[in-house]
Amino acid sequence: MIRKLVFFLMLIALVVFPETAEAQCAMCRAVLESEESGRAAEGINNGIVYLMAIPYVLVAGVFYFVYRKMRS
Repeated sequence: MIRKLVFFLMLIALVVFPETAEAQCAMCRAVLESEESGRAAEGINNGIVYLMAIPYVLVAGVFYFVYRKMRS
């Protein structure tokens, strides 16, 4: 039970604090490095993280419900 709680809290932390998981494609990085303020690069980076996380959350939810259905 403790392992499930720790896993759940880590998952929530990654969703709530996406700044800790920096992600960026090579083309976006090359284009945005030339910008001096860096605000657009930060926005693009956050968007990539959110777009990457949503399919994983959906798949994890499906697996959870299948697991729960198989156990009952």
